[in-house]
Amino acid sequence: MSTPHPVILVVNAGSSSVKVSVYTVPEAAHENADINPVLSANGQIEGIGVAPRLRASMADGHVVADESFPVSQVSDHDAAFRLVRLVLSIGLRDNPPVAVGHRVVHGGSDFSQAVCIDDDVIARLEALIPLAPLHQPHNLTAIRAVRKAAPDLLQVACFDTAFHAGHDMLAQLMALPYSYYERGIRRYGFHGLSYEYIARRLTQVAPDLAEGRVIVAHLGNGASLCAMHGGRSVDSTMGLTALDGMPMGTRCGSIDPGVVLWLAQQGMTADAIQSMLYGESGLKGLSGVSSDMRALLTSDEPRARLAVDFYALRAAQEIGKLAVTLGGLDALVFTAGIGANSPAVRSRICAHLETLFGISLDAGANEENGQRISSNGSRVPVLVLPTDEEGIVALSTARIMRECGRR
Repeated sequence: MSTPHPVILVVNAGSSSVKVSVYTVPEAAHENADINPVLSANGQIEGIGVAPRLRASMADGHVVADESFPVSQVSDHDAAFRLVRLVLSIGLRDNPPVAVGHRVVHGGSDFSQAVCIDDDVIARLEALIPLAPLHQPHNLTAIRAVRKAAPDLLQVACFDTAFHAGHDMLAQLMALPYSYYERGIRRYGFHGLSYEYIARRLTQVAPDLAEGRVIVAHLGNGASLCAMHGGRSVDSTMGLTALDGMPMGTRCGSIDPGVVLWLAQQGMTADAIQSMLYGESGLKGLSGVSSDMRALLTSDEPRARLAVDFYALRAAQEIGKLAVTLGGLDALVFTAGIGANSPAVRSRICAHLETLFGISLDAGANEENGQRISSNGSRVPVLVLPTDEEGIVALSTARIMRECGRR
């Protein structure tokens, strides 16, 4: 009987969901061969603490679980992670995982690549919680849950900030006293796992464009844009925190810092201001309807239309700013939940870019979410590429397994 391939779990703990994916790692042909983990199953709990729903399926689409739960049963991320792991473990009894890779949102200035998790790493990640309050605590909850269940299991942290670690100082600076930069108060950028995947994917589907000046729009409930040159991050719309840049589902994006001072002067506490900027602003705050772009696009409420129009304009403005950094634009790529699945939003954004960049869309290709949606006459190619953050985490985890000799 042949020895089963090693199994890796990938955990992506968001603000209201926990995703767990199962990857197998085929034997490499030789020591320096590429590692290509293969997805075999995934599970996810959404609506934690509100309306919990578990879904799990095999890579071929076969659904193995689809069930809703009372809030009391899945009230927090710890309970959600245990439930997803329990469901997926049914298929892993004869081949338990040898490693767990975690998406961790903020790595600060300490981590420019994936690392093995130990006590020191956990302590440094805890210190970054104020810079990613929606995500970092849940990332750490998952890490601790694995430690409790399997203390000797290899765990790897893969950072959303790492892909941007090579930014020029001009892209990192804020116009504060320089001593704050030396203390780590700088622009980091986020969604790096998504951008790393798109950079790799571009080399496969459009190698000529991959070497050029590319702007990638990661548009989901969280949203940012990244300027790449030669597949490397040059600049990003997000800064010290994932609150910066574009308006998002519930996050405000860039605002006049004087607004925060005014709110504090009116007597709002730091916690109340944080709650409003992260959880009550963005599309939700502007529309008064929903943070979900799908709901806004079908709503008859004037403020829903206002929120969508504002979102599209701000995205186009950020594209213009990043094009200045790049010195031009050779391709525009849309990805993530809204970017890869909303023809209406892409159309609105690109309409703002027609005069400046000569961008025009093929209406049919855009409506079908085609891979290349720009028209033949467009001066800049426009692509739609679904992202795969979990795949990048699996790849990084497998590489660290190889380096550690733990296969």
